[in-house]
Amino acid sequence: MPGTNLTRAEAQERARLLTVDAYEIELDLSGAQQGGTFRSETTVRFDAAEAGGTFIDLVAPTVHEVVLNGTALDPAKVFADSRIALEGVTPGRNELRVVADCAYTNTGEGLHRFVDPVDEQAYLYTQFEVPDARRVFASFEQPDLKAVFSFTVTAPEGWTVISNSPTPKPEGEAGTVWRFEPTPRISSYITALIVGPYHAVHSTWEGDGRSVPLGLYCRPSLAEHLDADAIFEVTRQGFDWFQEQFDHPYPFAKYDQLFVPEFNAGAMENAGAVTIRDQYVFRSKVTDAAYEVRAETILHELAHMWFGDLVTMEWWNDLWLNESFATYTSVACLAHAPGSRWPHAWTSFANQMKTWAYRQDQLPSTHPIMAEIRDLDDVLVNFDGITYAKGASVLKQLVAYVGRDEFFRGVQAYFKRHAWGNTRLTDLLTALEETSGRDLKAWSKAWLETAGINILRPVIDVDGAGNITSFAVRQEAPALPEGATGEPTLRPHRIAVGLYDLESTGDGERLVRTDRIELDVTGELTQVAELTGRPRPAVVLLNDDDLSYAKVRLDDESLATVTRHLASFTESLPRALCWSAAWDMTRDGELATRDYLELVLSGIGRESDIGVVQSLHRQLKLALDLYAAPEWREAGLRRWANAALEHLRAADAGSDHQLAWARALASVARTDEQLDLLAGLLDGTASVDGLAVDTELRWTLLQRLAAMGRADEAAIEAELRRDATSAGEQHAATARAALPTPEAKAAAWASVVESDTLPNAVQEAVISGFVQTDQRELLEPYAEKYFTSLKGVWESRSHEMAQQIAIGLYPTVQVSPTTLEATDRWLADAAPTAALRRLVTESRAGVSRALGAQSADAAAAPR
Repeated sequence: MPGTNLTRAEAQERARLLTVDAYEIELDLSGAQQGGTFRSETTVRFDAAEAGGTFIDLVAPTVHEVVLNGTALDPAKVFADSRIALEGVTPGRNELRVVADCAYTNTGEGLHRFVDPVDEQAYLYTQFEVPDARRVFASFEQPDLKAVFSFTVTAPEGWTVISNSPTPKPEGEAGTVWRFEPTPRISSYITALIVGPYHAVHSTWEGDGRSVPLGLYCRPSLAEHLDADAIFEVTRQGFDWFQEQFDHPYPFAKYDQLFVPEFNAGAMENAGAVTIRDQYVFRSKVTDAAYEVRAETILHELAHMWFGDLVTMEWWNDLWLNESFATYTSVACLAHAPGSRWPHAWTSFANQMKTWAYRQDQLPSTHPIMAEIRDLDDVLVNFDGITYAKGASVLKQLVAYVGRDEFFRGVQAYFKRHAWGNTRLTDLLTALEETSGRDLKAWSKAWLETAGINILRPVIDVDGAGNITSFAVRQEAPALPEGATGEPTLRPHRIAVGLYDLESTGDGERLVRTDRIELDVTGELTQVAELTGRPRPAVVLLNDDDLSYAKVRLDDESLATVTRHLASFTESLPRALCWSAAWDMTRDGELATRDYLELVLSGIGRESDIGVVQSLHRQLKLALDLYAAPEWREAGLRRWANAALEHLRAADAGSDHQLAWARALASVARTDEQLDLLAGLLDGTASVDGLAVDTELRWTLLQRLAAMGRADEAAIEAELRRDATSAGEQHAATARAALPTPEAKAAAWASVVESDTLPNAVQEAVISGFVQTDQRELLEPYAEKYFTSLKGVWESRSHEMAQQIAIGLYPTVQVSPTTLEATDRWLADAAPTAALRRLVTESRAGVSRALGAQSADAAAAPR
């Protein structure tokens, strides 16, 4: 039985048979304040190529009516397994009417319902990607069955309803009926409804003789924190830059951005009505890196209006192109748009997105960028670092390969040719071949249809005078991880080789690029004749400017220089590339964790890029927690905590670096002195000049104190009274689960695993607090409980809720062969679905990697 799944073969057959014209959807949400269910009435008109049977998708507690071409069908006979069987389809025009009771959710899927504790009002929003429009109305749930959608919504008096079409004036004496104009022809997964007493700010974008209405929405309890001018500024820059690059008008009538609660992802590209997690409405001081991430998210979703919404993938195997294109163009916009605050955006991309991609590409689940998506279960676990970050990295290389102007001319032709249609990868490649004159078939096969990552190493010979006698780039294709499918592949790389030398200045020495050579690397060994006869530079950096996707290694002399002078690079991108190489080496066991600690400590104080600093904080903490030899781990953590305290005290008052160091200290504080400072900052008896101990930082401090046994339930409850908001409730849930007592752990476990009533955001918060790397012994009994409970959880919860548990409660902190053995037994005995098997296998790979890194760290210990 299909359950809630849909195979590609079924979707292809349905697309062969049907052409969908229009939906008319009437929803009665007048009882939303109370919750429960709501009436959903759908009329869909479609053409059939021939007589036969098909089905429409619906997830609903009750179906009242099914009427096909005027004939009533018995819901008890035709509705099962999230499908309504339609056996009476006739050639030509058909009309179907379905009346059902659908359910509000608290999982972030379908129509999510949230009650704000501040005003006790309900707030609704839809999240339909991948297959959840069917939780709200009967739909042919696949991207290539596009249609026109007309929504009519009855909502409580005083509420606002936002959808893909411009918001109409409400009808009726009480103004409770909202009748929207039909949408353009779009896919069901990008339709949307956002309903509730939301706060709104309006503006416009003016360009090309057109005015596009812009809207921002959030809950009234967040309104004072909504920095609308800054968000509109980024949005307008995106409109300007994308319209110029894409040479196609913005395709919808208006553009609303809605900051909604308990959102599972970062944002969603609903046509003209983008939903964004409301953590991006910053309640407290954040660093510039957080504003940059928010800006990239805003631009990512705006890019989707063209690539994804105007032109849509035929099936989910091209999801990567949808997401990769939006990621690449959003970062390019940040880097190149006039007036952007973040011209260094490619540094952030190299430092964060590519690190994610490299990690994902070394898991047993690694897959080609163009993945084989057999069904919905496959795609639901494929929103990963390959789909987003590796794909965007490869697009960046493609731009370098064909030329930026040629790339965007191809994109322009693609939009003109396929507007409002569905496409495959070949459609884009054909357009790019036409504009660039390059044959991209071999490139596509090597980069998009194979899995795994290459390593590039310089091979340098030098004579007695210090001149280069030969220079080559060696490419390696390591074996794929155990369990991965495919073969190691050498690929064509477009890279730059950067040559750097030390220059003395009044402020010390700087590493300055003296030359740059761009070339194509093919095969195992590529000679670089241009460098023969030149003096050997202090540093040779392969893949300078980060054009290609590959792990890079430094030769011994360059590594020695970088180890001493990493912070001396004058530009942020080469620093980020060297930091990334060092992190790769640490994960791979080529650099001991204790040596990585010393490298970070030697350079982080001079690192100016706050995004890089915060990434180093996260990576070093992870390395010390999981990759350090157990017998040295505590010494390493103490050294890092002491350094964090020193940097906090030395940072400029009120600076981003000061805030970042305060958070770094709070994540690792362990001595009485350090914990006393956290407690003093919280109760006001201690201070650090310029450090604002605001709402979010207070929770960060309290959560660490709770985890270390220095704060109790009473302290958590007192803080929640200070911050009686939904965010406060989530932070309090994290703090309670972090308490270092068997009772706290048992209560947290029961609330997540043994009960299914927690909303998605609260469940996530509890899991975050439950897993504490300083509480390994306390958590040890839960490894067995995890494997005992997992399959039942997976089969009984929605995908998002089950995935949180499968990943979040895996015994990652129990780095031992015992964990691997327990995992292997479960995989052999439990017969999990392919999606669940993938998640557990990925977590197992993390423990296996940690064991290898711990061994490497132990081997580096002084003898």
